[in-house]
Amino acid sequence: MAHPSQLGFQDAASPVMEELLHLHDHALMIVFLISTLVLYIIVVMVTTKLTNKYILDSQEIEIVWTILPAVILIMIALPSLRILYLMDEVNDPHLTVKAMGHQWYWSYEYTDYENLTFDSYMIPTQDLTPGQFRLLETDHRMVVPMESPIRVLVSAEDVLHSWAVPALGVKLDAVPGRLNQTSFITSRPGVFYGQCSEICGANHSFMPVVVEAVPLEHFENWSSLMLEDA
Repeated sequence: MAHPSQLGFQDAASPVMEELLHLHDHALMIVFLISTLVLYIIVVMVTTKLTNKYILDSQEIEIVWTILPAVILIMIALPSLRILYLMDEVNDPHLTVKAMGHQWYWSYEYTDYENLTFDSYMIPTQDLTPGQFRLLETDHRMVVPMESPIRVLVSAEDVLHSWAVPALGVKLDAVPGRLNQTSFITSRPGVFYGQCSEICGANHSFMPVVVEAVPLEHFENWSSLMLEDA
């Protein structure tokens, strides 16, 4: 999760998020090189006393500054399109979870089980225990088995919401009357925090998302206990 004064991304907890971090570094390096080149040219033009009589008309320069930006855009677009394809791909999920957005909480339904549904509300600040995070903890977490492909179906009951978990590289709009889907694979066990990422009313800041990835055996025990309590 994020830490105070953190300037970078959260640690990746899924293959897609790792790819997004690589794309960010790739694009940032290109932007840095271009910015350095432009700054160098500006400094040279300001400080030099030399002039070029062909500066107002140069066919060669026009060719270069037309082709070079096109090549740079292609270098950014190709890996970006690859990641977009990976994010949209849902292949043979081991588990499907339906997340419904409400004002202002999430409800989860494990569609592979008959009666495994629950609501997930933010824990108020006064009820937090030592070690818990303000505005991020919920009374019920979305528990999933680690290293397994998970499909998430997202919709909303009232207004627009957005189900987002940065460490997993997941952000999906929750639109009333429309069912959107995405998938993720957690590469390690842990608790991953997110929040509604679409302004949805007065308490928009108070509907966190908490995903807990556990070994398969622990998930089976958890699901059995939840079904017994249902």
